[in-house]
Amino acid sequence: MNSTTAFLNKVLYAVIFLILVPGLLITWASYTENMVVLPPVHSPSIGLGLILPGLGLIAWAMLYLKIEGKGLPMNAFPPPQFVKTGPYRLFRHPIYWGFGLLVTGYFIFRGSASGLWLVTPVTMLGMVALVMGYEAIDLKKRFPDQSIATILDLPARTKNRPDIRSRFMSLIWGLGALLLANATIIHLFGEQRVLWGEPLNIYLLGNGILWQGLPILFLLLVPWFIKSEDTLRNWSINGLVAIGISTFVALLYPELGMAYLPVKNAGIYTVPVFLVLISLPPLYRRSMGLGTGFSILAIPILLVQLSYSRSAMLHLGMAIMICFLAYYHFRLWLVIKNGAEKIANSWQEWVFGKIRLINHGFYVGAGAFMGILLAGILAGDAYAWAILVFALVVILFSALWAQLIEGSEKLKRPYGYYGALVGIIFASLSVGAMGYKVWVIIGVISVVMPWVQAIGRFRCLVNGCCHGSRVDHPQLGIRYHHHRSRVCGISKLKGELLHPTPLYAMIWLFFVGFILLALHLNGISPSFIFGLYLILTGLGRFVEEAYRGEVQTPMVKGLRLYQWTAIASVLIGIVMTLIPVSISLSSPEFGWQTLVSATIGGLFTTFAMGVDFPYSNARFSRLV
Repeated sequence: MNSTTAFLNKVLYAVIFLILVPGLLITWASYTENMVVLPPVHSPSIGLGLILPGLGLIAWAMLYLKIEGKGLPMNAFPPPQFVKTGPYRLFRHPIYWGFGLLVTGYFIFRGSASGLWLVTPVTMLGMVALVMGYEAIDLKKRFPDQSIATILDLPARTKNRPDIRSRFMSLIWGLGALLLANATIIHLFGEQRVLWGEPLNIYLLGNGILWQGLPILFLLLVPWFIKSEDTLRNWSINGLVAIGISTFVALLYPELGMAYLPVKNAGIYTVPVFLVLISLPPLYRRSMGLGTGFSILAIPILLVQLSYSRSAMLHLGMAIMICFLAYYHFRLWLVIKNGAEKIANSWQEWVFGKIRLINHGFYVGAGAFMGILLAGILAGDAYAWAILVFALVVILFSALWAQLIEGSEKLKRPYGYYGALVGIIFASLSVGAMGYKVWVIIGVISVVMPWVQAIGRFRCLVNGCCHGSRVDHPQLGIRYHHHRSRVCGISKLKGELLHPTPLYAMIWLFFVGFILLALHLNGISPSFIFGLYLILTGLGRFVEEAYRGEVQTPMVKGLRLYQWTAIASVLIGIVMTLIPVSISLSSPEFGWQTLVSATIGGLFTTFAMGVDFPYSNARFSRLV
């Protein structure tokens, strides 16, 4: 590349990220303002209080990349030197931190509900995806011996006694996340009624404000009594996971989630009881007496929490569930990962004459059955056959796409997800010609598709497609041993420790499905739901592809082909959210036509992806 071409490419990069991307975000917020029904936050003072530090952090980080890194802040043309001074001593990726503050502050300054509740979260997810799916990997390749420890890092994974910084930062992250989560949920759903139940209504002696201060006093004391850095780190991570789960539930399903958050006038600083419960095990680990003392202190905190909650029973039940998931999240991961490895080596086949039935077809068949059934229930029995036709056309195009991209002598009948997205166009034309409202079908299909895809990834595990690249961490990777797996037959990675990329996708899609279902149940436009489906699945796919190890997937300009299609998916999704579609949906109903169409769809999908002709060499004949 000559100097003129390099210069022009850098100018183009600067124009895209300094002008086009901010302009796109502002335009997106402007045109979706009427589609986001959440209340805005309008405060010029708070907005400026975020904009100015954001701009300052961006400028500071760019300056250090130029001075210390000897280059420009462009990940496509990265600086040749590793930078870990200045703002990089405080933050990892300070430019993205600054841009996050800038975007948030701008939309609070403008009082834009769409900007704050749609554009800002997607922008932040996009930055996380860019770091996880490209920059972190690129940095490790270019600077394998370099690492960075920032002031804001969580405690280290060591048995050393925590220093003041570690104890203080564990509190900063916990209280910061708690304050942000509570303030957000209370602003959005402060008067929300819970699904069922009543407060405990016990008599509290003294001033209620003093009682409300007891939980936060408990939380402030905990990190100063924890013995080792790794225990303190686990306590911090468990707390952040718990806050993340509680916030996710409260945002999507406030009739459940508001049970364990304080009522609007009870003070946003009240610490949820699940954080109190999570704090007890590390204290017992230090000494029985210390744990017992804090347990005694936890009893009145529990009573205070239940007395201020909207529903004591629902509050306690949700708190215990969140505490369990957060405290055992890593053990749950290991159980799920080990289960995925067993499934990945569970290939079974049965040959009947010239026909072969492979067990992985049952997974996609079950996923198709569940998806068509749920979509039919959401849309109504009248749409049962239209949904079936839609699904069949999508499967057909996923096969045609994969033939163009991956088809070979070894892969006679592959399937490709992005072919399915192309197939949506033709499926829409088909059901439209049948006289159905196309957007109704697209809306309900978008809701169920994440879960259908997640179930379908069991087939990926068995088949060995979509497999990951090598990984060094034994608690992260899985091994493939079955000779029928693509991992062994095509990629030649038998017995290697690989990223469980199908499992990564399944976990992400599991949560995406709940987001889209919540939007559907709240009457959000099907075009908006479809757009958000494309955005969220595109962001997840961008990251997933970065850790894949399939030899047949081409690289284009430093990214895997499907990372580029993931970017296209996000951009198309943004366009879809701009389309105003107003359709009144009937209440969910179950009918026999829906059941029959789901059964047919499940059987067809099982045949298409689980039955082949092993002795034929014709195109589309063999699955392996």
